[in-house]
Amino acid sequence: MELGLTGKVAAITGGSEGIGKATAQRLAAEGVSIAICARRPEPLAKAARELEAAGATVLAVAADAAKPEDMARFIEATVQRFGRIDILVNNAGGSGQAAFDAVDDQRWREDVEVKLFAPIQGVRCVVPHMKKQGGGNIINLTMAAAATPGAAQFPTVVSRQAGATLAKALSKELAPHNIRVNVVCVGKIKTPQQERSAQRLGRTIDEHYAANAKSVPLGRMGEPEDIANAIVWLVSDAANYVTGTCINVDGGLSGVL
Repeated sequence: MELGLTGKVAAITGGSEGIGKATAQRLAAEGVSIAICARRPEPLAKAARELEAAGATVLAVAADAAKPEDMARFIEATVQRFGRIDILVNNAGGSGQAAFDAVDDQRWREDVEVKLFAPIQGVRCVVPHMKKQGGGNIINLTMAAAATPGAAQFPTVVSRQAGATLAKALSKELAPHNIRVNVVCVGKIKTPQQERSAQRLGRTIDEHYAANAKSVPLGRMGEPEDIANAIVWLVSDAANYVTGTCINVDGGLSGVL
């Protein structure tokens, strides 16, 4: 299927590993020029080398998506390098969870900065360019659990759901400009964050993945590529009548449609 992505430009936050890196790889395979940012220069440079080795055209910018000045610098560098920006993937941010009483004000602020204000800033930066060129696509990533929050999932379920609500409202406001805004609701995915969680819990990675897979109806944890595939479809011409929607990519884990 022709997806209509050849020649497009995508900016991806948190693009050095996991879902962000997999998304960059899949979009690049469809002929998209890629800009990635991340806080840590070494993993960022490694990801850029791997993308370039696979034939991708890549810009890597060391930037903290939670800092407005960094986000503005990242988007400006993308437009300066490629002349346009067609796709923004707001991927930065982890999924740390704790009981309400264990989360102090500083942790709340940090979580909201990266999972809500970073996407807000990213949208502010890209929308003028997308309006000028006649359209674009924005993807916010959230977690499937945010739609059905439970105990001891603070602060991430709150900030993630806020990011989904932001996308829904933006989809209404930006539709007249041919800018589509959608959300991918992520389930339990094999990422470096999960590997670090396994280490903290004293498990092998296989033990950790097996334990997490027990609650997933499909019986396995997802791969970063599972999320990347959904993002590629959403930003493609194949989904050009889809905006303001949340797609669960979670192996059937979510309890809501």
